[in-house]
Amino acid sequence: MALDDFAKTVIARFPLGFVATVTPDGRPHLSPKGTFLVLDDTTIAFAEIRSPDTMANLKHQPIAEVNFVDQWLRKGVRVRGPVRIIAKGAEFDSLIGKWREVWGDLAGRINALVLISADEIRQITTPPYDDGVTEDEMVALYKDKFAAIYPHEK
Repeated sequence: MALDDFAKTVIARFPLGFVATVTPDGRPHLSPKGTFLVLDDTTIAFAEIRSPDTMANLKHQPIAEVNFVDQWLRKGVRVRGPVRIIAKGAEFDSLIGKWREVWGDLAGRINALVLISADEIRQITTPPYDDGVTEDEMVALYKDKFAAIYPHEK
């Protein structure tokens, strides 16, 4: 399944994806990963830096679901699919430059790359859109909310 422009934009602007995996004993495991990139029309990936539990779960059951949310628009995308782990080596070396371009020196701490082939992609929206709220209204509302939480001091 192909990522549309909306999905690509959300992931590029908000690369913090919440990765859901399943533990070997069948429990859900959710962990944020802040290094996501869109590799092509059907593949997203994150850099494994310090994710021992997520990696153990993916080795046991190589499938994940990731949610990305634009907190201003209150819209997002859910991507689900099989996972392939790329350890250091030739393929890793051919891909790591993409992370260096975006995250610079942080790329030196990457242990592996986790590629997710999107076999299900769904847009996520908040209920106010069902009632006719516009994107501009959502952005204004959340600008006000975040400004109240983090007031700008001079």
